[in-house]
Amino acid sequence: MIRIKKEGELLKPTALEFENEGVLNPATIRKGDDILFYYRAVEKGNHSSIGFCRLSGPLTVTERWTKPLLFPEHDYEAQGLEDPRVVKIDDVYYLTYTAWDGANACGALATSTDGIHFEKKGLIVAQMDFPRFKKLASTNFTLNEKYTVYNDFNHRLWDKDVVFFPRRINGKLYFLHRIKPDVQLVAVNDLSELTPAFWEDYFLHLGDHIVLSSKHAHEVSYVGAGAPPVETAHGWLLIYHGVHETKHGYVYVGCAALLDLNDPMKEIARLPHPILVPERVWEVRGDVDNVCFPTGTAVFGDALYIYYGAGDEVIATGIVSITELVNELLAHKSV
Repeated sequence: MIRIKKEGELLKPTALEFENEGVLNPATIRKGDDILFYYRAVEKGNHSSIGFCRLSGPLTVTERWTKPLLFPEHDYEAQGLEDPRVVKIDDVYYLTYTAWDGANACGALATSTDGIHFEKKGLIVAQMDFPRFKKLASTNFTLNEKYTVYNDFNHRLWDKDVVFFPRRINGKLYFLHRIKPDVQLVAVNDLSELTPAFWEDYFLHLGDHIVLSSKHAHEVSYVGAGAPPVETAHGWLLIYHGVHETKHGYVYVGCAALLDLNDPMKEIARLPHPILVPERVWEVRGDVDNVCFPTGTAVFGDALYIYYGAGDEVIATGIVSITELVNELLAHKSV
């Protein structure tokens, strides 16, 4: 059974107002020998912005801003910007995050040509109440009852964990997103296609768009997108999070799957065990206990560095051999 080698805590909260309660769930992208590092910064009262630092190599912080890179400016993000992910496609950085307005949590996008100066593009997922979603999704599909359990508490549809693939596939932009309890997949020629009519049709055929559902005990409650997929010769290596409920509450773990390079809807393999579990003090005890939440990676040779929020309070790092991980996955091909 393969597990990542933990390198320990990388980033902790500071006394600065915007990050005095926690730092977690970073977006990462390699630029030369550096890593651009965008993280969720939480101030007291649970208001989030996106902080920025730069790593030299995979583990050395050489620059850390004393103010947020991105912060609430619009009504749809009035209560916070959470859990960023980032890729670079066609020389443009796509940074996605969860916009929280105090009632709704939805995927939003900002873009940049230099990785520093971003233009917010707004929400890119459906704006819909849950009863409408349920009516559409149930028309041609037997909807898992967990959709109601996890989404009907405020009558709005929460759509989080928007994660782009790092290049176009057959000319199309692909991104993962998560309406609990599953991970869904979108493919469009251009983001301008993401209209209300698009989402109505998408939900009418929801069963055709679910790429990951709970399969094993460690992810039995729900799954969610993690870091942007990593391209390998054998498929897209996807590091995602799985959640299972215990008598002590939910436990968040890091998981691995392999998706087809040309058709990411096809699952090639999935590990029957997690590769990252809460064990260390900062993972088991934090603002939220028992959380390992991977959101960023960086490749250096055969080493895959995985960056994750631990205990919803600090950021930690692990390392695993890509070759070993892919070989382990290929030994557990999906039927």
